[in-house]
Amino acid sequence: MAAAPDTSTSDYDALTRGCGLVDRSERGKLALTGSEAKPFLNGQVTNDVEALEPGTGCYAAFLTPKAKMLGDLRILDAGDELLLDTERVSLQALFDLIRRFRIGFQVELHKRTLERGLLSLVGPRAREAAGATDLPEIEHAHRAGEVGGAPVRLIATADGVDVLCHAEDTDRVREALVAAGAQPVGEASAEVVRVESGRPRFGVDLDDATIPQEAGLNDRAVSFTKGCYVGQETVARLFYRGKPNRHLRGLRLSAPAPAATPVRLGDREVGRLGTVVLSPGHGPIALAIVRREAAPGDTLAVGDDGVSALVVELPF
Repeated sequence: MAAAPDTSTSDYDALTRGCGLVDRSERGKLALTGSEAKPFLNGQVTNDVEALEPGTGCYAAFLTPKAKMLGDLRILDAGDELLLDTERVSLQALFDLIRRFRIGFQVELHKRTLERGLLSLVGPRAREAAGATDLPEIEHAHRAGEVGGAPVRLIATADGVDVLCHAEDTDRVREALVAAGAQPVGEASAEVVRVESGRPRFGVDLDDATIPQEAGLNDRAVSFTKGCYVGQETVARLFYRGKPNRHLRGLRLSAPAPAATPVRLGDREVGRLGTVVLSPGHGPIALAIVRREAAPGDTLAVGDDGVSALVVELPF
């Protein structure tokens, strides 16, 4: 049975007590310009893009007409353009959606994945290392800045600061951040912190069968006061009149198990493991979308090797 990736103690300490640096330049990045960029995107995603002002941003999902997720994204209003970033696995779907539906709108689409680097600073000293102590505390707030003599955009995140830069400046920006106290860490260690906080990741914990409410994303990603968007009818009906059949839960495992392993309540399969990590503080833990009958406090069977999982509320 595959074990969860090892987590360096020094990496984990940096991420939770200091400032860890994770290179996330592989994320998909696009930009929209044009006088109708906001109203166009507002009709395609779940959150209120037209309410944004320069220096603010939001998190949103883009859906099928039946409200199944095609991906999620961060949207930043940079004044002269909307900056979008998404998981690499959902970049093509977002690109195709924009290219297909922008016809008739004054909107231009720009590829930025290879043109921009993205360095995430995670931990209580992230703002200090980035020189961003004046950045508003609200998530997705952002401003132009300079790191290592290079122009950057500093973006507030739930656990630190993201630094967006030109791709050719990534190395010198990284060196300057390290000189300011950031410690480069592995992606596996950063995933531990993400799982502990209970934030799901599209392509790992969420997929094209997930409705935002099942993943607990309504508060973060959905506006119920904006105009129409793709999938709105199903999202609203479920929120006001129904109960989702599945929920995002935390699982405390008796031993590590591979992602996608089925989990059962009695004889019934109720879901599959999403991200599995080995936490220094909690041991082996995982995120999973499970059927609602698997409630916090229940014990599930994981696979066929005798591993069990206690269902818990998030965050851990």
